[in-house]
Parts: sequence; structure tokens; C-alpha cells
Amino acid sequence: MAQRDYVSRGRSQKKKKAPNNANKRASSRQVSSPTMHKLPIFKIAIIVALVAGFGVFLWSIKDNVEGDVDVQSSRAVAPTEEALPELPEEEWEYIKTLPGYEVEVDVQAQEKSDKRYLMQCASFRTRAQAEEMKAKIAFQGLEALIRQSSGSNGEWFRVILGPFESKRDAEKAKHSLRKVNIATCQIWYWNL
Repeated sequence: MAQRDYVSRGRSQKKKKAPNNANKRASSRQVSSPTMHKLPIFKIAIIVALVAGFGVFLWSIKDNVEGDVDVQSSRAVAPTEEALPELPEEEWEYIKTLPGYEVEVDVQAQEKSDKRYLMQCASFRTRAQAEEMKAKIAFQGLEALIRQSSGSNGEWFRVILGPFESKRDAEKAKHSLRKVNIATCQIWYWNL
């Protein structure tokens, strides 16, 4: 058996004539017309069959009602005054006795301390950065101070809030700053 080499054989040199537009339209009508007519008729037949089946189903269940419903017996009859039962006597005594009770709670007065609380929110190398943080804090309705401090590692600009009379006030300010993503604040005991 001889092997055939289809790749080396190449393409045929014959050129097919392209049909003109009239031939194209005629051939497309001939090819598409038998399949085009079958598809809509098939769909319509299925839809008609489904609708007919649904109609037969409804017709078959209409007679399955259990007896005739007596309209007069199904209506709610409004009770007359004679048919109403007597109101029950009240069994609960707490309604009468509750207003006489008083609860006493011992609340210890909070002692005012001499300690004041300050809150440091940031520390920067440049005053411009500190001013920017002070402006963000001011938008929350709080007043901040910038304190310059010098140490062994250079000069720092601290953004400080306070003094607060109680730690609760300082915590309240800290939570309001946390809402705007300023979460670096720390509360300390400091003296002015």
C-alpha cells in the first residue's frame, strides 16, 4: 500500500465561480423555506396542546367540590346581647398593689479627683502634619493643641486634646474620633 501525502498535494487550482446575488437569494429561499415553515408550526402545535391539556385539567377538577356549600350556615352570626358571656372577675392583684411599692437604690456619689486626663492622638516630625491632624479633629467639633517637645531623638509635634475632667469624657471624645478613622488616640494622666 502506498501512503498518500495530503499536505504536499496542495490545493486544487480550480476556482469556483461565486454565484451572483439573484442566485444567492434563490438558493437561500429554497434551503431555508422548508425548515422555516416546520419550526413555527411545531411550536404552535405544542402551545395549543398545552393550553388544551390545561383546559381539560381545569374541567376535570371543577366537579371535585365536596358537596354544595350552604351559604347561610357558613356566615358568621353576630351574637346578640343575650348570647354574650359575662365578663370574668379580675384575678390579678398586682395592678392594685404595684403603685404602692418603691425601689430604693444606693448610688455612691462619684468622687471628683484632682487628676485630669489628656489625650494624645498623634506625634509628628513636622508642624504641617500636626496642623493637618488638628484640622481633622476640629471637623469633629473637638479642640486640639499642638505641643512641641524636644528629646534625645529630635523634635516632635504632639497633637493633644484636653484636659478632660473625667475619663468618661475622654473616652467619648476618643470614640467620636474613631468614627472618622483616627484610632491612634491614647488617654493618659498628664499635668498642664
